[in-house]
Amino acid sequence: MITLENALISLKPNAEWTLEDNSDVNTLVWADSEQTEPTALEISNEVIRLQAVYDSQLYARTRKAKYDLLNQDEMRYDDTKNSTTTWVDAIDAIKVAHPKP
Repeated sequence: MITLENALISLKPNAEWTLEDNSDVNTLVWADSEQTEPTALEISNEVIRLQAVYDSQLYARTRKAKYDLLNQDEMRYDDTKNSTTTWVDAIDAIKVAHPKP
């Protein structure tokens, strides 16, 4: 989940600020004299934008997790030695199960 901190870092890289925890609400304390404080709307819009980017990459994160479970080097070696397509078949199955949008 994209946070207020993510949005602030994206909008104002290297800016100086803190978040004070007041009960259930975080209060932004702007301490940067070089960059102007973003508005609440700018921050909200950036959270939405960053979340959309993150969500659009779900397929890639899921594929990576599946690829990491494979012993790909050994599969490729065995395929070369045995004239099989086990590795290609496994990769293809992951791509079919988790297609790009």
